[in-house]
Amino acid sequence: MKGIDGHRVAATNNPQQNPVDTHDRADLFRGPLPLKVVLSLVVLGVILGLALNPTFYSETIVSAYSSLAMFGAVIVIAVTRRSWVDVLSILGGTALLYLLDHRIMGFKPAFMSGFSFAGLAAFAVFGIRTVWARRDERKTLLYSLIPVTLFVMSEYLASSMLDLTEKLHPKTFDVFLYSFDSSLKVQFSFLAGQLFRRFQPLRTLCLVFYIALPLPLALVYAEQLRKLGSKALFVMTAFLITGPIGILGYNMMPACGPIHLFGRDFPFHPLSTAQAARMVLLTLPVQGARNAIPSLHMTWVLLIWWNSRGLSRWVRAIALSFVWATVLATTGSGEHYVVDLVVAFPFSLMIQALSSYPVPLRTGPRRVAFLFGTFTTLAWLMLLSFGTRLFWISPILPWVLVVATVATSVVLWHRLLDVLFIPRQSTPRPERADIAPPLACAQRA
Repeated sequence: MKGIDGHRVAATNNPQQNPVDTHDRADLFRGPLPLKVVLSLVVLGVILGLALNPTFYSETIVSAYSSLAMFGAVIVIAVTRRSWVDVLSILGGTALLYLLDHRIMGFKPAFMSGFSFAGLAAFAVFGIRTVWARRDERKTLLYSLIPVTLFVMSEYLASSMLDLTEKLHPKTFDVFLYSFDSSLKVQFSFLAGQLFRRFQPLRTLCLVFYIALPLPLALVYAEQLRKLGSKALFVMTAFLITGPIGILGYNMMPACGPIHLFGRDFPFHPLSTAQAARMVLLTLPVQGARNAIPSLHMTWVLLIWWNSRGLSRWVRAIALSFVWATVLATTGSGEHYVVDLVVAFPFSLMIQALSSYPVPLRTGPRRVAFLFGTFTTLAWLMLLSFGTRLFWISPILPWVLVVATVATSVVLWHRLLDVLFIPRQSTPRPERADIAPPLACAQRA
């Protein structure tokens, strides 16, 4: 028979002569059976406790974004395991949770709850599979389960962090960001908003992409996990640290978006270029979440696109479609200024460099990407806070800065990914001319 390293191992009844077989059998039954049963019941108890909790149902299960974040577990388990037993188990668990919540508990039915029930059922399957798996399989399952769980938890905590940011910063820098957008002489957010009002199907489609962000996150991570194994953890690391670091940006320059600044005047009544040039730049109390700059939605879709490198064409096509749909959704909805999307480029580059731990930080492409991403992001925040009037000297100046920021970020992205996804070939050691290799000696003998 073959051992775990691919070499043949002679079969024998002596356990000491069959360490591989003995190890596999011991690993299969490692841990007392009652303990595994108890752990499985704990997993089911946690899932049922969440599903049957009225507060969790009303705040999370029926939430569009949270439900799709939980549904990401279904995508991960479908891609990494590809087991019909797991699929049927998830379907059965979804039906069971639907009956418990809507028929027995009497919770008001909601369309998005179905995605949450499927996600919770997938977490139950993940958890039970992990408890009963062999050591190697358990490791793979944990690489799937833990990051997805952390992402769902981060989404659950995001609203609390945004509420805290709003309390800490009652006034925002929306006027400053709007002034920069106006200095471009083209107010893209208002144009995109007008396009959405005139073509409702386009608006609906882009907003579906906007809300469905957790799905490509799960898809790209699962595909890279299937391809690279545990080495793909850096992909999910980038997705996970984006939120907490982005919150710091929200506190450095709190802003809400043009729809919150203009109200009903958005998108058909922007200020003229002359009026925008004469605006008094000051912070104002604006109602809304302080989550404009940098745009984390844009950051995530850029990370999705770049980390889909090496995957199949259909996965890459999905990733790219989310990039373009997010550009329209973030501006057309009035939740972001154009400059928010521009700053997302160096910010996402910094996030990628920070999470690319398979490549040493002293390596040129990673170090340069991290330094450029960090200092360019901070430089934009500083210029927008204290140097907004400089952009009105000439429209060439803001356009040059925008193009230079995006183009340089893209170039550095490519260089970083070249060392991150393409393994470096080891250089063979030259043989000494006066020493014959062992194989040559054996052949001469």
